[in-house]
Amino acid sequence: MTTSTGTLSVDDGAAHTVREITQQPDLWREVDRIVAASRETLDAFLRPLTARGDLRVVLTGAGTSAFAGRVLQPALARDLGRRVDAVATTDLVADPRGCLAEDVPTLLVSFARSGDSPESVAATVLADRMLSEVHHLVITCNEQGRLAREHTGRPSSHVLLMPPAANDRGFAMTSSFTCMTLAALLALGGEAYTGVAERLAAAVESITGKEAVDRTAGALVDRAPERIVFLGSGSLKGLAEESALKVVELTGGALVTVADSSMGFRHGPKAVLNDRTVAVVYLSNDPYTRRYDLDIAAELRGNLPPRSVVTVSADLGDGTEGSGDDAWLLPGLGGVPDVALALSAVVYAQLIALRASQARGLRPDNPFPAGEVNRVVAGVTLHELRD
Repeated sequence: MTTSTGTLSVDDGAAHTVREITQQPDLWREVDRIVAASRETLDAFLRPLTARGDLRVVLTGAGTSAFAGRVLQPALARDLGRRVDAVATTDLVADPRGCLAEDVPTLLVSFARSGDSPESVAATVLADRMLSEVHHLVITCNEQGRLAREHTGRPSSHVLLMPPAANDRGFAMTSSFTCMTLAALLALGGEAYTGVAERLAAAVESITGKEAVDRTAGALVDRAPERIVFLGSGSLKGLAEESALKVVELTGGALVTVADSSMGFRHGPKAVLNDRTVAVVYLSNDPYTRRYDLDIAAELRGNLPPRSVVTVSADLGDGTEGSGDDAWLLPGLGGVPDVALALSAVVYAQLIALRASQARGLRPDNPFPAGEVNRVVAGVTLHELRD
């Protein structure tokens, strides 16, 4: 049975995923209000820390939550003028002595949809054990999750809760990813991002109508690719990694995906190309960086069959965005930093993943009905760290 939401068709097994993709503009506005309402307490917690020249900021999470950190890292390093590292909880828990080798004052920013993944709490426990001074900013979508419960009320912690609807019920993280990333950007990035949530919301509302989706994600999936390459630079490399993961998740691993930087792709990963490959290149808003993105897009158009390369760009109106159905534009986002651009651009990847899943007869809300991969990671044994 197929029904219509007014924007996207909903096959059985896709209702949660469709709703969670299309609700993002409204949730971003709500996140903006939440951070604004928390500004006084956030500033009281964060400002004394970010004023310290010896502070290290570590952005951590697992899977999609780790990619939130990779999207944010370049921008926050620049905005804060401090050392900022994106370190997955899966790396931190497996190698705490390497990831936390420097005993310096640290702000650990934890991203977690549920907060119940084994690594989420373990990462904070290990940081407390290994560092002389560590503070925790917990950004989560689940008030009842273990991570939120264990850090609420602690003097060295601040828990920032996302709107309840951001706790995605579908298998793949969509609105949870963008809401947590936006919240961190607004909390740590300061006044530079005032008003950006509304601009991002308006841009996405313009691209999620059924006709627009048919022309973009639908048309790409109709080409029946067997491989999809996602490329971007800086914050948009983190976006490329999240995009690749989304397609793998929702297609149950049936589609091969590769993510890399626009320049790095030539150094080996380009070997993945064949005549059934399509490429999505995210174009930076930074004029200098954008040149490298445009270079790889042009090169790929010479390597692949016609209409196999798509660019995703803010609508700058300067001609560099390209034209036609292979230039996917985000209106009203000229001049926004790439870290913010990524939050609207990722919706295109979410739509590709959704359409590709449906095209294979899968149920996007649960593309692994046998439980090979779980919505909340299971089966992890946490081992004792011995001194």
